[in-house]
Amino acid sequence: MDIIHDKTNKEFVLPLENGTKATVSYILDNASEMRLVHSEVPPALRGQGVGKELVLKTFEKLTEEGYRAKAVCRYVRHVARRDPKWSGIIG
Repeated sequence: MDIIHDKTNKEFVLPLENGTKATVSYILDNASEMRLVHSEVPPALRGQGVGKELVLKTFEKLTEEGYRAKAVCRYVRHVARRDPKWSGIIG
């Protein structure tokens, strides 16, 4: 599934089965920089790779839209550090 950038609620949303969703919330610091402050996956889907997919799709979407980001959320930071591709974009 494709990720949705919900600018009104300042979050990236990954629609999931049964109408549920996984999200990454952010704070916009300026026109091109954001802080990724929280990620959430429904409890029933945790440990199945949904969180990693959520975070990687968030990175792809924010990059596509011209943003840079700082990973404040511990899990987002963990995913960013495991892939050197994101080192120049996600701090």
